[in-house]
Amino acid sequence: MRIEYLGHACFLLDDSKTKILIDPFLSGNPLAARSAAEVEADYILVTHGHHDHVGDAVDIAKRTGAVVCAVVEVAEELFSSQGIEVRAGNIGGKMQMPFGSLKYVPAHHGSGVPGALACGFVVEMGGFKVYHAGDTGLFAEMEFLKDEKLDAALLPIGDHYTMGPEDALRAVEMIRPQLVIPMHYNTFPAIKQDPYQFKQSVQALGLQAAVLDPGQSWRL
Repeated sequence: MRIEYLGHACFLLDDSKTKILIDPFLSGNPLAARSAAEVEADYILVTHGHHDHVGDAVDIAKRTGAVVCAVVEVAEELFSSQGIEVRAGNIGGKMQMPFGSLKYVPAHHGSGVPGALACGFVVEMGGFKVYHAGDTGLFAEMEFLKDEKLDAALLPIGDHYTMGPEDALRAVEMIRPQLVIPMHYNTFPAIKQDPYQFKQSVQALGLQAAVLDPGQSWRL
């Protein structure tokens, strides 16, 4: 599987059969690696309804025919109402998908849509498991994610609105993924961080970390 970082919390997962786009905040993102018109997707995962995560999901879904996956209220409020095909789920639910499976997991954050919960996703595709945490603070139940035996964890480190580097490192200790990729930093002044210092802290735990510039990829 190829994991491409497009900036902020946006990633493209590609196993050469299926393209999964996550939180496509591209237009208006000063660090975006591509424009919305350049991105192809079969599925779009949206962790919550804030503008820097919904981003261009509507336009991309309409152009590509991608199916949007989100919690029920976000799916209905922001996507079904636009005539977009959705796969709505909720926290703890696991869906069997053509590419593998998709599990909705907790995220401690505002949802941006009344009545909705923010979420993260565990994506199982091409024989690998990737956790996208969405926007979240640290919480004790992250410990359970260790049982998922994650190949990669995409974790926010920006602080201010989400976990900062210190809490993200505690999350890494609980989750114990094979690879950690930081996200949700440096897009705005309020979330300015040094991802390389975070990488060193992860490596000090004996785990692998990769800092991707927008547009760079990592192959599992």
